[in-house]
Formats: sequence, C-alpha cells, structure tokens
Amino acid sequence: MLMAHPAVLRDLIRQYETLLALNADAGGPEVRRRMEDVAYTLCIATGTRDVDSALIAARHRLPGARVKDDSLVAN
Repeated sequence: MLMAHPAVLRDLIRQYETLLALNADAGGPEVRRRMEDVAYTLCIATGTRDVDSALIAARHRLPGARVKDDSLVAN
C-alpha cells in the first residue's frame, strides 16, 4: 500500500479538525461536501473505512507518534 507523506496527513487532520470545530455538519451543502471530501481523502490516505479510524491511523504515522501504542485501534 502506498503511504501518504506525513505533511499531507498533518494537513488533512488539520482541515478535518477545523471543519469539525466550525460545526460543518450543520453548515451549507458546500461546507458539508468539503468535510465529506476531507474525511474520504483521510480514509483513502490511511487505508481505512471510517474517519475515526483514519484519524487514529494518520496520527500514528506522524513523526513523533508512539507507534507501539495501538490501544485505540481495534484488531
């Protein structure tokens, strides 16, 4: 599987968290679509099927992540 560059993952996480903080789910169609696009891209970049797993996987791939701590990821 291809691995996304940490800078790309960091940017996707930032975008998703920003949209989440702005309550994008309650926003207009363009804002909701942007959040769906970012969530989808996170899933593709991490090889996961849902945004929560994608966020965990992306954070684990960032420099300085404690990669041996997989307590939040179900096996």
